Amino acid sequence: MATILISIVLLALAIAGIAIRILLKKDGKFSGTCSSNNPLLQNEGGVCGICGALPQEKCKS
Repeated sequence: MATILISIVLLALAIAGIAIRILLKKDGKFSGTCSSNNPLLQNEGGVCGICGALPQEKCKS
């Protein structure tokens, strides 16, 4: 029972930490989150499905 309680507390702390990070981030934007802009994850010459940036460009959104 103690193990389950400790697990729930640690999970709650992790979720609270993520929430606090989102609240404190300027304009709610995170740098480098455009994973579909990763050249290793897409075909040659493909564009980002989210913002339309080429693999060598910075994310536009």
